[in-house]
Amino acid sequence: MSVIRLSILTMVAAPSDSAENRIKLLIVDDDEKFLNTISERLGLKDFDVTPAGDGEKALKAAEKGDFDVAIVDMKMPGIDGKELLKRLKENHQFLEVIMLTGYSSIDSAVECTKLGAFGYLEKPYNFDDLLQKLKEAYEARLMKKFEHDRKRTEKIQKIAMGSSPLGILRSLKGLDDQIK
Repeated sequence: MSVIRLSILTMVAAPSDSAENRIKLLIVDDDEKFLNTISERLGLKDFDVTPAGDGEKALKAAEKGDFDVAIVDMKMPGIDGKELLKRLKENHQFLEVIMLTGYSSIDSAVECTKLGAFGYLEKPYNFDDLLQKLKEAYEARLMKKFEHDRKRTEKIQKIAMGSSPLGILRSLKGLDDQIK
């Protein structure tokens, strides 16, 4: 088992001693009772949970917060789950999204996967299955981020080896602009 995977499992399995070490979840569902219940249950498992009752609130929360994983309901008034998935993936490159729906179909599962969903679970859901999917999504997020950072470091090393100081600064600015 890799060191990264082991540390991820340790983070998820053991309660953290500070809020900054907790996995940040955005949970979006228009059913207020369900949203409150799932938020409370995941909060008890030491996730840092931000609930949103619709797609607009979710997009605003995503602009302000740096979430690790989002759980998104498919059927919502206004911005539905598929559209929200699309927008979240466009604007947050490392965010993993798990779709949770009471109206599942193979077609919607395939479509959501093509749009970038990490997982697709049906309501009523099994809480242990959801926890496992959250762990897997968080691990995938960390691996993507790690690979991105590794490639960026390689680019910086190449720049530093073959340019003048001013050329290095220009190249680094270009790399920085790519992230924004």
